[in-house]
Parts: sequence; C-alpha cells; structure tokens
Amino acid sequence: MVNLWSLIQIIFLVSKALPVALAVNNSRASIPNLIITNSGSQRFDIYAGPFTKNDQLTASPFTDKFLYIPGINRSVANAVSTSLNNPGTRRSLIEEREAIEYGLGNIDRRYKQWLRSMDMRHSAEKRGAHNLTLGYVTTDSCPGVGDDTLHAPLPFFDVPDFIASNSPDVSDDTPIDLVFVDFIESQLIQILNTLQNDKVYTTADAVLYTPVLANEVLGIYAQSAWN
Repeated sequence: MVNLWSLIQIIFLVSKALPVALAVNNSRASIPNLIITNSGSQRFDIYAGPFTKNDQLTASPFTDKFLYIPGINRSVANAVSTSLNNPGTRRSLIEEREAIEYGLGNIDRRYKQWLRSMDMRHSAEKRGAHNLTLGYVTTDSCPGVGDDTLHAPLPFFDVPDFIASNSPDVSDDTPIDLVFVDFIESQLIQILNTLQNDKVYTTADAVLYTPVLANEVLGIYAQSAWN
C-alpha cells in the first residue's frame, strides 16, 4: 500500500525512467521490450528541485542487474508480468527481500502495513463526517484517546509488488525482449515455462541486458531529461 504521490512516482519509474536509462548505449534499444521490476525498489519519493547523487541512491538503493530473454511473444511477456502478482507467486520473493531489509533496520513494509490498517478502519465517509485533518491515528493502553490531536488517517492505495513498463505497440505474436531485474530470475523463468510450450527456458537463457544497475537508473534519466 502506498499513498497517491508514491504511486505516481512508481508509474514514473516504469513508464519514463527505466525505458530511457536502459536504452542508453544499448545495441538492443531498437527492439521492442517489456521491462519488469519490483515496486519496492523505489524506497523514497522524489521532489521538485535539485536532484543529487544522494537523492538518487536514497530513492533507489538496490544494485540489481537487468537481464533479458529475447524472442518472447508480447502476449506471453504480458502474462508473465500479470502472473508475478498472483497471490502466492510473489510472496516468497517479496518476503525474502523484506526480511533482509528489516534485519538492516528498514521497517518500510511493516510501517506500510500499519498505515494500511489505519486506512481500513476509516472510510471516506467517516473522514468527512468527523471533519478531521489528515495525519497519524495511534492507540495506547491508557484510558481515552491516544492522540493529543485527532486526525483522520491518510488514504492508501493498492500497488502491485511487481510493475512493468508500457507494453510495446506491436501485435501479440511479435517477439520482444523480456527484461527483468536479476533477483526475480528463477521465479520469472518458472512462470515463463508455464505460459508457453515452445521452449523450456533456464537461467542460461537470461543474459545481461545492460551494464546499468537499478540504483543508477534515476541518475541517468535525470541527466537525460532534467538537465
């Protein structure tokens, strides 16, 4: 769950920044592709004003590599993106990464779960009826209301764990490059093998798409579009 501004940032990442950054000095840039990454790779919002190296690494700190498998029909590539977000399919990937992050002191996912629970307890009608300003809503074991100032919780919105760039404007049977971050390689290939019968793919079929790492994408896009 994310707020609306964060959702806009995630859409910007896959629709604008990734296609531009991964095409730089790439001999395969002219070949239609679909790029898949995880929404959790965006760890902080980007705001108007100067964009520094610190902003780049704070917003996107992970050093994932981008791999690709060529010659995947557009319809199959789109189905891979959808299947990654099926309940059960995505959980092992996300929970493994979040467990590592939590051990390093990053509480982002648990924090968002708390924000989500607040939002679920207060509908839009309840917010309007109480005429409260938006903010955190806390409780404690002491008598009475837990907050000094009453607030209505911030509304939150669903966002898929895995996100994809805009599907290329070609027919469904057109072969394209399926590009993805390396930490989902094994599970993506498993899904790919359930969606088509032309070939049994292995990790040997996934090769490096670009030397650009995930934490370099925003910096490359900024140099291209914001200078």
